Amino acid sequence: MQSGSSKPVTDLLSKWQAGDESALKQLTPLVYSELQRLARHYLRSERGNHTLQSTALVHEAYLRLVGQDPARVESRTHFFGIAARLMRQILVDHARERGAAKRDGGYRITLDESAAFPQKQDLDIVALNDVLNELSHLDEQQAKIVELRFFTGLSIEDTSQVLNISPATVKRKWTTARLWLHRELSREGR
Repeated sequence: MQSGSSKPVTDLLSKWQAGDESALKQLTPLVYSELQRLARHYLRSERGNHTLQSTALVHEAYLRLVGQDPARVESRTHFFGIAARLMRQILVDHARERGAAKRDGGYRITLDESAAFPQKQDLDIVALNDVLNELSHLDEQQAKIVELRFFTGLSIEDTSQVLNISPATVKRKWTTARLWLHRELSREGR
């Protein structure tokens, strides 16, 4: 997350929260390239012939974002966290719609070194979503950390800002969550 562009985005988010629709129009060009980067990050790990392209993913996420109550958006970092969650939901919905024949429907994501899982492996996005939902029942904060770190690519520091917890807590919970997810995803049938 680039902090240089953080203030104008945060200011526009505040205006949008206050009901200024023109702020949303000004906000769009400031966040579009970052939303594109997030979409490319998600789709880079998908199969090569995926029918959903990054532009379509950005547009769908953006439509869902503007359809939400703007009072929920607290900062630039929080905005991108919400966008990441929406993109994840869109990809999971897409995989479920297309995956009737097989459990994974041919949609695979790769946990790369940035996720720091013990070994590189292919994952079923629906299975990952399911175990993240299980984790959120056990520890909602850990699930949010995984979402922000893995799906959004936020740093430890940015994640701590979004969740309003210390970087040390983020590191500790990130390590624990990665190990738990690895174990759950390695189980037979996942």
